[in-house]
Amino acid sequence: MIAGSGLWLSPRPLVLASGSITRRDMLSAAGIPVETVKPSVDERAVEAPLLAAGEAPARIARALAVAKASAVSALQPDRLVLGADQTLACAGEAFHKPADRAAAARQIAALAGHEHDLHSAFALVRGGEVLAEGHQTARLTMRPLTPAFIESYLDTVGAAVLSSVGGYQIEGLGAQLFERIEGDHFTILGLPLLPVLAALRDLSVLAR
Repeated sequence: MIAGSGLWLSPRPLVLASGSITRRDMLSAAGIPVETVKPSVDERAVEAPLLAAGEAPARIARALAVAKASAVSALQPDRLVLGADQTLACAGEAFHKPADRAAAARQIAALAGHEHDLHSAFALVRGGEVLAEGHQTARLTMRPLTPAFIESYLDTVGAAVLSSVGGYQIEGLGAQLFERIEGDHFTILGLPLLPVLAALRDLSVLAR
């Protein structure tokens, strides 16, 4: 057993197919030893045919999670790999991480005063086989925002605004953008942690 991970039953850490520090820290705080490998996946190429086929945002998030986990599993086929992804949809429009400050400003302005859904998905893969997958959805309502406030927010947050879809991190200053949140906190942060833990128990790598 890995030292310091009392409930973790596998002799090797879980491989997280993500560069997300938030996801890594969530797993570590829950007692899961983690190694991170950033997957080489063209997300837009995975997403394009699904969008063209009219697939729901939650289904797209699951497909992306599987693609990321599978890409890393191909490199480390003997390891248990966790992939994760999050999609944001508002009034039928899909949002991605903003490319620059101007894109972030446009996203926040489009979301202001409206509800949107965050779909966080996961997939567990070993040897190229998908052993478990799932998703959870959270609904968030952004309060009306003035252009001046958006600019002030962007000035304060800086480059971090580019690291999350929608241009906000709810665990930080992004909380100031909202008037109501419905859903699991972990889901909002980008990983449906409780279903992931349940799946790990089902795979006998986490104590019951």
